[in-house]
Amino acid sequence: MAVIAVTKERRDGETRVATTPDTVKKLITAGFAVAVETGAGEASSYPDADYAAAGAELCGLDAALAKADILFKVRGPTPEEISGLKAEAIVVGMLNPHQDKTTLQALSAKGVSAFSMEFVPRITRAQVMDVLSSQANLAGYRAVLEGANAYGKVLPMMMTAAGTVAAAKVFVMGAGVAGLQAIATARRLGAVVTATDVRPAAKEQVESLGAKFIAVEDEEFKAAETAAGYAKEMSAEYQAKQAALVSEHIRKQDIVITTALIPGRPAPRLVSAAQVASMRPGSVIVDIAVEQGGNVEGAVAGQVVESGGVKIVGYANLPGRIAADASALYARNLAAFAGLFLDKEGAFAPDFEDEILKAALVTRGGAVVHPALAS
Repeated sequence: MAVIAVTKERRDGETRVATTPDTVKKLITAGFAVAVETGAGEASSYPDADYAAAGAELCGLDAALAKADILFKVRGPTPEEISGLKAEAIVVGMLNPHQDKTTLQALSAKGVSAFSMEFVPRITRAQVMDVLSSQANLAGYRAVLEGANAYGKVLPMMMTAAGTVAAAKVFVMGAGVAGLQAIATARRLGAVVTATDVRPAAKEQVESLGAKFIAVEDEEFKAAETAAGYAKEMSAEYQAKQAALVSEHIRKQDIVITTALIPGRPAPRLVSAAQVASMRPGSVIVDIAVEQGGNVEGAVAGQVVESGGVKIVGYANLPGRIAADASALYARNLAAFAGLFLDKEGAFAPDFEDEILKAALVTRGGAVVHPALAS
């Protein structure tokens, strides 16, 4: 029986855990044994007693690693964790391989087969394993709450005996999973919401949520989406036109939320220092992409900075600020992924030619094997 080990997250600021008591039960039912490091779920409000009641074996770090046929992580394992693994072990997590090359090389040197969940393909069969979507959904929700908290006024219009309070204006830049959830959340809170994106398909999605779509809708805009559904990087000419439109719009906004990311590349710059300066004092910008370099000039990861009276919120790991739910969704993604390691009879027999496993595999047999990383 293959053993799935779950250890504490040791990266700074990481509060999530890779498996919850509910998914422990599912993994055991599927045919795995589960070993959980003592205290692994504490930061996510999942006590050891709940893991034990679900059937997991609680143990120390060294024992968990020694038992692991598969190691589940949220972020990449530390050098100490990698050294404690068996060479034939499998590692599954959000490994951030484009940026965290040190961990990638350490996993390769150990000889383990490592799967980066960011590379799970966007196909129907893999939807239940899509960690980027599950975590971005929560990031979009939390971004609105952080923006509302930093903003010094209410979001909905309020009619009182003393007069009417106008609704806040919220502008969401990027209408992917995080952006759409931010739009929906801001609308539920009563704000007047506008949004922009370079993908033509986003217009209908934005408008279906009750927001107004803002974009330069020229020929380049109409061809601005990849077959996989990601945004293409736009030309300098388009960026200039869009920036002019955004500049005029952004100065009137109370809260701006930026969500734009391009896989494998630094986050595109969406808001310049001049645009920040054009906003009214008391306005707020929340940069969801701050960990990948940021969409906003002046944003600092892990901090709230103020520029001319405008607050720029740069909290890293927004899903980690809702650790219990973020862990629950992520754990379900990983439990579904683990099912790919079993054959039709339920035996542990990973098929490395399976299209999902093949797409997510980054290291195997002492080498970096993913084509986007091999160089």
